[in-house]
Amino acid sequence: MVPSTKEINDNIVFKPSKKLVWLDELKRLTKQRPAMIGLSIVLFFIVIGILAPVITSEPFDGFNPESTLIPPSADHWFGTDDQGRDIFTRIVYGARISLWIGFFSVIGSIIVGCLLGLVAGFYGKWIDSIISRFFDIMLAFPSILLAIAIVAILGPSLFNALIAIAIINIPTYGRLIRSRVLSVKEEEYIMSARAIGMSNGRILFQHILPNSISPIIVQGTLGIATAILEAAALGFLGLGAQPGEPEWGKMLADSRQFLTVAPWTLLFPGFAIMLTVIGFNMFGDGLRDALDPKMKR
Repeated sequence: MVPSTKEINDNIVFKPSKKLVWLDELKRLTKQRPAMIGLSIVLFFIVIGILAPVITSEPFDGFNPESTLIPPSADHWFGTDDQGRDIFTRIVYGARISLWIGFFSVIGSIIVGCLLGLVAGFYGKWIDSIISRFFDIMLAFPSILLAIAIVAILGPSLFNALIAIAIINIPTYGRLIRSRVLSVKEEEYIMSARAIGMSNGRILFQHILPNSISPIIVQGTLGIATAILEAAALGFLGLGAQPGEPEWGKMLADSRQFLTVAPWTLLFPGFAIMLTVIGFNMFGDGLRDALDPKMKR
């Protein structure tokens, strides 16, 4: 008996094997100590950001002229800044801002970049040329300068900084997914899907995208660390967070004039940025090794 079109379609991708592959990759990831350390760091900052009002009762935007530039003590674990604000409280609340910018800017970059990369790699020809030249033009500019230009046009604010960071990282994910699509679309199961008359949309989103997403997940994890650094750079330049907002880069900018008299005002925000970036990088490296086919035995 000749199988129906639906039966052929359902068997193009062997679903049970994909579940087993993901379980195997998850087990391999949990066995990597650096990746687990990085994940622990990331989860630590996520937790303190969520529980900020519970962790500390100090206001992050208050002004207390009697408590300016107090060194770390039992009352103020990380000391105070030039306006008497508790640095520990501002770092805890700042975790919310940095992670918010990191996650949502990367999500925006991935959505737009993947859509453009999928279309360019799948359809090719003049569509691929136009999209690829668009990526090349964006990559011709230094990313931080392009972000500064975008924020200068939109106006300084945290939300505009998030948009700028998302825009400048679109080519990274677009080129990555395009290269994967060019390889995956030549596989036999994609040709079988075309042969039975499956629509291009179903081929793209049911077969090509799921089998091309692994490097995007890895790059996205590493990209969050980059986005946090870029947000800190924009905040340091006064183009991201505005006065009063507890963003780590802005805290560094406000405290640089007190480097010699109150070094703790720069030390703790800088350490928070460094630790968060290290956490995402360690987790991203472990995730890459877990999802890399060359590492599978």
